[in-house]
Amino acid sequence: MHRYRSALVALTLLSGVAVMQAEPARAAAASTSVELEYMTWPEIKAALAAGKTTALFYTGGVEQRGPQNATGGHNMMARPIVKAIAEKLGNAIAMPVLPFSPTGMSADLPGSLDLPAELLGTVLERLAEDAIVNGFKTVILMGDSGGGQGPDGVYAAVAKKLDEKHKASGVRVFYADESYTKANREFSDILVKEGYPAGAHAGILDTSLMMYLDTENKYVRRDQIANSLGDPVRPRGQKPDPGYKPLNNGITGDARRSSAEIGKRFFDHKVETAVKQIKALQASS
Repeated sequence: MHRYRSALVALTLLSGVAVMQAEPARAAAASTSVELEYMTWPEIKAALAAGKTTALFYTGGVEQRGPQNATGGHNMMARPIVKAIAEKLGNAIAMPVLPFSPTGMSADLPGSLDLPAELLGTVLERLAEDAIVNGFKTVILMGDSGGGQGPDGVYAAVAKKLDEKHKASGVRVFYADESYTKANREFSDILVKEGYPAGAHAGILDTSLMMYLDTENKYVRRDQIANSLGDPVRPRGQKPDPGYKPLNNGITGDARRSSAEIGKRFFDHKVETAVKQIKALQASS
């Protein structure tokens, strides 16, 4: 009887250990998240083992966005955009959105918080290195705000530096700009051809996208949309008429015809553009 009881106790303990060991695997298998900050470490480890080895860093920003849009619009837009990009790629995990980026500052239009390009570069470099330590094999740098973008900007510089450092070991680091530069330009052209006004900062593109995503009415003051006319968008290099008095309300363009329907189309265009570029970058490595 003593031997039987000892064997039963041992079997019970072993069963408990097996359950404890299996629990992380079950939790990881059950997770469908592609956002790192909502995942546990067993879920992340299982995702990496399953091939989700691309880390997506998508910065946001805090800046004035006209009287109709809250200052945190870049962050609000960045989160669902990078999540959708990760879902469509199928091999990626969205890193937490960095909530600051380079932006202009003005006491006349308060609310902007500037992270200078040199500091953003340091932060991006550190976070990318962290992702590599965690086991990611591809790191993609992107941004929702214009500060630091472009071939000579901080995103491109950090990506180039780290890619040269790590590619011999099979790790690649890329700057994917087209979700911002190409998609914004293309969709603006589409709207102009459809008879909508041209727009830039806090214009019809930004405002429509925020209207589509702001399902809880936290970021868009819909009662201000009818009045959201800003200073005109001028061709590059063109000076304003001598007698023109700037509105200086934070809007460049005319956002009065903004709509959630336009925002949905713009969202899809940005995501598809990003996915196409990232797949091309991955194929080239």
